[in-house]
Amino acid sequence: MTRAVIITAAGRGTRAGGDVPKQWQMLMGKPVLQHTIDAFRAMQMFSQIVVTLHPDDDAFAATLGDGILRVLGADTRAKSVKNALEAIENQGLTSVFIHDGARPFPSRAMIDRLCDALSRYKAAAPALAVTDALWRGEGDHVTGVQDRTGLFRAQTPQAFHFAEILAAHRAHTMDAADDVEVARAMGLEVAIVAGDEENIKITLPGDFLRAERILAQRIKET
Repeated sequence: MTRAVIITAAGRGTRAGGDVPKQWQMLMGKPVLQHTIDAFRAMQMFSQIVVTLHPDDDAFAATLGDGILRVLGADTRAKSVKNALEAIENQGLTSVFIHDGARPFPSRAMIDRLCDALSRYKAAAPALAVTDALWRGEGDHVTGVQDRTGLFRAQTPQAFHFAEILAAHRAHTMDAADDVEVARAMGLEVAIVAGDEENIKITLPGDFLRAERILAQRIKET
């Protein structure tokens, strides 16, 4: 398959704190987004790397280096992804992987699992089964429990046959939590593959420390 990866980086990520959006904050000397891009570059299996960017981030984007297609993001994630898909519509792509810019540690093993699933399905996504007990709460009190059977923690990249996910985004008129939601609204069956515990999404201030530990361990092992 001829494949591309779309990396979403147009959000503001205010819950992470800091003076700049989380994807531009430094992680051991490089912006979080640069780690994400470099991970996909190193795999050498994507014919195109596309990054969706906020219009206010031109100065940051200039540091990303060559070989990146920059696409202007929109006011929702779904619209930003649609912009990116349409920007590469005529490149003869058979599949596309859509990834969060604030997930700097996608693994080759997980990508290989997604590629294998795409040989049998039109859509696939990584996830981790929920293993903790789940509570419902109100304020600071437990009000009930939730059965965790069949529940998963979704991750990215989420992978699709290109034509199907482009059609799904064109038909989708609302925002969505992720591209699996868009695909399922179009009636696409989405296969689940095993995710990766290190494939964290930086969301809160404490996540930067966890990311630094993961990166430090990877550097130590090389």
